[in-house]
Amino acid sequence: MAAIEFQEVSKIYPDGTRAVDSLDLAIDEDEFMVFVGPSGCGKTTALRMVAGLEEISDGTILIGGRAVNEVSPKDRDVAMVFQNYALYPHMTVAQNLGFGLKLRKVDKTEVRRRVIAAAATLGLEDYLERKPAALSGGQRQRVAMGRAIVREPRAYLMDEPLSNLDAQLRVQMRAEIQNLQRRLGVTTIYVTHDQTEAMTMGDRIAVMRGGTLQQVDTPERVYRRPANRFVAGFIGSPSMNMVAGRLTRANGDLIVSFGDISLTIDRGVVSERPGLGAYVGGDVIVGIRPEDLEDAAFVAKAPPERTLEAVCSLREALGSEVLVHFPVATGDASSSFIARVHPQTTAREGERLHLVVDAARLHFFAPGSGRAIDA
Repeated sequence: MAAIEFQEVSKIYPDGTRAVDSLDLAIDEDEFMVFVGPSGCGKTTALRMVAGLEEISDGTILIGGRAVNEVSPKDRDVAMVFQNYALYPHMTVAQNLGFGLKLRKVDKTEVRRRVIAAAATLGLEDYLERKPAALSGGQRQRVAMGRAIVREPRAYLMDEPLSNLDAQLRVQMRAEIQNLQRRLGVTTIYVTHDQTEAMTMGDRIAVMRGGTLQQVDTPERVYRRPANRFVAGFIGSPSMNMVAGRLTRANGDLIVSFGDISLTIDRGVVSERPGLGAYVGGDVIVGIRPEDLEDAAFVAKAPPERTLEAVCSLREALGSEVLVHFPVATGDASSSFIARVHPQTTAREGERLHLVVDAARLHFFAPGSGRAIDA
């Protein structure tokens, strides 16, 4: 197994486009690292540079402590799993699994051993003589995974391997890939635009935007303490509610106001974010996640200083929860908020309801830079 390190790595195309800009990132041995971000953010380009499929413009990539900028793809000892499976249609599953080893002139007995071992690991023993056309999407993806496994590489590189599967199969394959990586203990970089995949699979996630690394941390930390407005809005579904507000102080408490709504900020939040003090009397961006708003009817002793009144503009009943959409007036403008509330709420379109804010989970961002206001 091998650690992978990006040292000020950039990819600049001939037209001047910076697909990746000064990426600094260290991935530990055996770690499952997920690159996540919108289309065009540079995550796949970064992965392809590790594989040697894209030339590095600046900086250095190390695999196992060895600089690989000038090393050919076949000599980097990494295996890549592609979005489109890239299986040979005229070959059987067994032939597809062993083809890469055959090219490397591995002994036939060893090829057979590795193919059988990979098939057993992936539940493909009964399909070894079938061709890809006779397999389901999930089975084809397992074959693609198996082709990487038989290589016994030092690292796996996975480029949106589940994007061609239906929703139910994606959930199943997410768990299978995660369990497989844990069993094999191989350093893995996984690229996806799906933040749910990132949150559920990665030991750490690296959020990218416009070729630049925005934040890298554990999924829980990225969710609870996003580094900036982009990360806060990208990670989480539905997205974090955000609105321009103003900070004031009254009776020793910090108050954030937006439109005709004023909320007392939990003192624990203030102590964790001493930087808020510099914004008293000024503007901030306040963020509230949908699950941190609850129908007051289901909260015992709802504090009035942390309660707001809303008019439901749309109700989405999802069975285990209800999403309530409501407008928030802010001066001449209006923002649309979403609350994830108790499934037994009686809120309906056009009706008023009171929502309690979990004031211990408010987020604050600087209006200009969008950076989280922390220390």
